[in-house]
Amino acid sequence: MTPARSPNKPGTLRSLSLRAPLDLLFLFCCLILTTDVLGPEIFGRGKTKDYSLWYWAGQQVLDGAPLYPKVTETFAYIYPPLPAILLAIPSWFGKIPLYVVLSVLNGIAWWYTGILSNAMTGSDRKPGPWLEALPAFATVTFVFDMFDLGQPNLLLLAMMLYGFWCLRHRQAWFAGFMFALATAIKVFPVAVLPYLVWRKQWAAAVSMLAFIGILLYVVPAPIRGFERNAAELATWYQGMVGSSSEKGFGQRDEQNWSWVNQSIIAVTHRLVRPINYNQEDPEKPPRTMNIIDVDYRTANWIVLAISVLLGLGFVAVMPRQAERTARSDAEELGILFCLMTVASPLARQYYFMWLFLPFTVLMHRGAFDPRPRVRLGTWLALGAAGILMLLSLPPFPNAFQAWGNNLAATAVLAVTLAWHIRHPPDAAGSQAAAGLKSQPA
Repeated sequence: MTPARSPNKPGTLRSLSLRAPLDLLFLFCCLILTTDVLGPEIFGRGKTKDYSLWYWAGQQVLDGAPLYPKVTETFAYIYPPLPAILLAIPSWFGKIPLYVVLSVLNGIAWWYTGILSNAMTGSDRKPGPWLEALPAFATVTFVFDMFDLGQPNLLLLAMMLYGFWCLRHRQAWFAGFMFALATAIKVFPVAVLPYLVWRKQWAAAVSMLAFIGILLYVVPAPIRGFERNAAELATWYQGMVGSSSEKGFGQRDEQNWSWVNQSIIAVTHRLVRPINYNQEDPEKPPRTMNIIDVDYRTANWIVLAISVLLGLGFVAVMPRQAERTARSDAEELGILFCLMTVASPLARQYYFMWLFLPFTVLMHRGAFDPRPRVRLGTWLALGAAGILMLLSLPPFPNAFQAWGNNLAATAVLAVTLAWHIRHPPDAAGSQAAAGLKSQPA
């Protein structure tokens, strides 16, 4: 179900061209990033990070071994059974073929993330090659993390973008499948479901729910057995979702409240409770940053209140159905991706790869908005967000991440997108024209 491509019109997809210098640069970057993955495995002591875990999970499926220990024990593999089954196929051929497949998938996802994002900005002008490539340059450190760590967030982003592309082209059931597949791999994309319901995308919402059930219960059954798969899903759910407590959640207690997590939940708890944000590294002295001191239950109520306010704010900004345009839809999706990123209970540095679409939309506004002051303000907002995100680089102390520098950058992008929704160029032009008419001749 590949969308039609027309390189001559804005809002359409284009193919990779070996004659385009920036496309060749993209391929070269993918080669370098893949070398970072394969080099240690071929010439060193083996690739570390999550790659060995993916191989282990695939081998567990091939051997018919369990994926999870008892609920009371720490999980090595914290994802649903479906990704392990998918990983088993290349794992059968060995580590290097598995790592090659994962790197190729990341490269494809990176390409289509850029192409889809540029096609979904609602601009009436086709971007030049440098503007098209600019969001990729702005988020290249996150892409490096995707390749280096072996995390699937970039692939999930491409799936979600393609789902919305299908939704735009009236392929709601396939869009629901893409949303479901992303959710079945890593749960946090499920946050798109309330948006689909609010926008009355009933076919996509029903499709998403149906395919989540199929992907979680039906697809693994022939391989793992229906009863065993159901039992493993129950174990995974109890260990990952049902294990929330003051110590932490989701099998990674040392990460949940530490500086590495910049979700709304984590930053709020660090601000309202005396939590050691250096707990991931016991060798470092304890550090706290709370401005008030409340108990765990009260902190959760504060998180809930903030989440409700953000949700209501998003709903208030969203235009009515009759007022929607391709431009406002792009800005609306940009805000949605911002919220989905920080609403995840665990939002490590690489999660903010999902800001690719908000960056792209605002870069198009900065380039093509007919109002000079708006263009300048948009670029200033992008610059502010970029500076905030640079505070995550190694020269800066972890305290910046503990205070939520990426979370603050996300807020800057979301607020700027909200301003654009409420102040479209046509409305500004109408107001100016009305003002001229009211003046005496």
